[in-house]
Amino acid sequence: MGFLGIALAGLAGLAGLLLLGLELQYRRRIGNKFELTAADWQIATEDSTHYVMVGNLTLTNQTERREIFVPELRAEVTLLSKGSLEGITHQVQISPRHYDAPARADGYWFAYIVKQKPTHAELQLDLRGADLSELQSAWIQLHYITYGPQGRLPRTQHLVLPLRFPDPNEPHQWRSTDQSSILPIRTHLLSQIDQPVEVVKRYVLPHSQPGDVVTIGETPVALMQGRFRHPAEIRPGWVASRICWFLLPTSSLATACGMQSLVDQVGAGRVFWAFVGGVLAKKLLNKPGMFYVLAGEQARLIDDVTGTLPPYDQFVVLGPDQPQQVVDQIQRETGLAAAIVDVNDLKAVKILAVSPGVSAAFLEQALISNPAGNADEQTPLVLIRPV
Repeated sequence: MGFLGIALAGLAGLAGLLLLGLELQYRRRIGNKFELTAADWQIATEDSTHYVMVGNLTLTNQTERREIFVPELRAEVTLLSKGSLEGITHQVQISPRHYDAPARADGYWFAYIVKQKPTHAELQLDLRGADLSELQSAWIQLHYITYGPQGRLPRTQHLVLPLRFPDPNEPHQWRSTDQSSILPIRTHLLSQIDQPVEVVKRYVLPHSQPGDVVTIGETPVALMQGRFRHPAEIRPGWVASRICWFLLPTSSLATACGMQSLVDQVGAGRVFWAFVGGVLAKKLLNKPGMFYVLAGEQARLIDDVTGTLPPYDQFVVLGPDQPQQVVDQIQRETGLAAAIVDVNDLKAVKILAVSPGVSAAFLEQALISNPAGNADEQTPLVLIRPV
């Protein structure tokens, strides 16, 4: 090989190293990393023929050292009601509230560059009709485009707004067991605009006394934390799309999207080896169900579509995040002992987190009949009073 051949081979090797370096750098960077959140909702419900809801949207660019464009942002509204929606109309408007660019008078959302400083927008939903009292919630889909290093990506953020609020002081029916009296408490449809401690203050404190214990279902806590995902936004990988076939069809992990939700929580490696360990435990040790033990707590807590109340029946709902912190905050701010539980009609009671000093056996005995229910009772809170 002559000098020219050696030089060309060296250049090819250098080019290969550069390409490898570029690929590694690319994989370490997440392009178009962006977050859209909604908060500070003001809901006016004084007039049964006219509701107006106004909230603040925060747009945050989380991509380091890059600007992200938002050329489109629009809202789609689905109303849910106990009765007919005939004669009920709605209008939704999103107005930019950028610190450096005023909104247009015609309501047009102009393309905007989101730098490292978050920007804001205001969403206003106007509902009109002869009688809006049967409305339960508004499911708002915020469709937007991020334009940046990863190209032009369509995204959707889901928001559920409650529209019907039970009277916290309405009479409730206590139930009795050998060790306790039990009061299931009805609430509005809980969503990510709610906080668990505020819900307890609003609905439980009017009926409680010292020594009571309040329990909250794990799914309502997860919904208040915004831990639900639409299947359209889930991209099942190799592990999820294969392993889901081997689970019982009644499992929430028996679909590719349900299993991918677990993969996204604990990692593909853990799910794969949990599957291998589960197969070996069942075949060699006659111990079924080890997959759920090895894959972690989220494996048992994920609810696939149809697993909860509309409109959440359209989503995969994860288990709650840091449940013990939620329980501790409730006790600290309300004085009530608390627990986050997973209960079903098969007389299975799982306690995810509980205040110190509360007996697990006492809770299981009180909740064994599932007083909160698994249908549309909308009683996620249960107040337990020792006899």
